[in-house]
Amino acid sequence: MERIEMIRVVGGLRYDTEKATLIAHNVFWDGSNWERYGRNTWLYRTPSGRYFAVYGTLWQGERNRLEPLSVKDAVVLYEVLPEHEVEFEDAFPSVEVQDA
Repeated sequence: MERIEMIRVVGGLRYDTEKATLIAHNVFWDGSNWERYGRNTWLYRTPSGRYFAVYGTLWQGERNRLEPLSVKDAVVLYEVLPEHEVEFEDAFPSVEVQDA
């Protein structure tokens, strides 16, 4: 599944995949296709520092959707998505990371 271009206004804010930075996703070639059970997820950061996810589907009866995320929810999603386009510190400059 290719990246989904999407623009949505939610709560008076415009989210645009073309203007945002892709920071993580779960798209990868498994030898036969790009999809994960017919669904993929992309995590973005807007130029103003807001986070959102795009959920794509190939399943009949389901629709692609865009969901704004809090920083906390974006961090959780980043941690579970296997493909990182941006290092954690660059993706979340306001989040302090401590050694374990």
